[in-house]
Amino acid sequence: MQVKNYGRLSMISKSQISFIKSLHQKKIRKEQGLFIVEGLKSLAEFIHSDYIVDSIFHTENAMPKLGNLLQNVKVYEISKPDLLKISSLTSPQQLLALIKIPQSKELTTKLLKGSFTLALDGIQDPGNLGTIIRTADWFGIKHIICSEDTVDVYNSKVVQATMGSLSRVQLSYTNLETFLKNTDLPVYGAVLNGNSVYEINFKGEGILVLGNEGSGIRQEILNIINYPVMIPRFGKAESLNVAISASIFCSEIRRNS
Repeated sequence: MQVKNYGRLSMISKSQISFIKSLHQKKIRKEQGLFIVEGLKSLAEFIHSDYIVDSIFHTENAMPKLGNLLQNVKVYEISKPDLLKISSLTSPQQLLALIKIPQSKELTTKLLKGSFTLALDGIQDPGNLGTIIRTADWFGIKHIICSEDTVDVYNSKVVQATMGSLSRVQLSYTNLETFLKNTDLPVYGAVLNGNSVYEINFKGEGILVLGNEGSGIRQEILNIINYPVMIPRFGKAESLNVAISASIFCSEIRRNS
């Protein structure tokens, strides 16, 4: 179906600019139920998913590259200087879209049965979370559980780093300690003194906990872990980035499960 409610703007209003910029705040995103996606490729991924696109602000000749939209969307053509005003990027990528935040689905162990799930304990860096989501998508992991203090998935830097993979990976925020205590799935934890990831049989289902960039997995969560797992060090680097660690673990999970 072709785009309806199509509009052309020679200038974007100050109130629109202010509103879009306000969506960089978690509180406002939650109140308005909207988040920002930038770039043709990322937006195309969301258009062909269950997400609902509310509106698109684009520069001249950008829309034909996107193709026909499958839903009614408010579309506005704006100038490059105006796009720069609302973009969080130094070099804006032709368009910016506002997308509706979906209602959160109930998180249950039953939903996670027969598959592997990542659990993130206090991940703070938006780039790390975005990369972990993209990694999960690559390895076919459909769910990620986040502690309540993990960075917001709809932070624009997180969304940008996922390169559209957020449209296929479901994230749930919860009291991680409570959830893990009540699950009957195997709980693996990425630690510094566990068994080598190259010697573990992941058995096809379970939850892998990855900890905060600086302090790792908090003690309350460590007490719940059934299977501590480590990536052996062969050189002299002090530590591995958590997103890189996630990639290694996901690769081994897929190889052995």
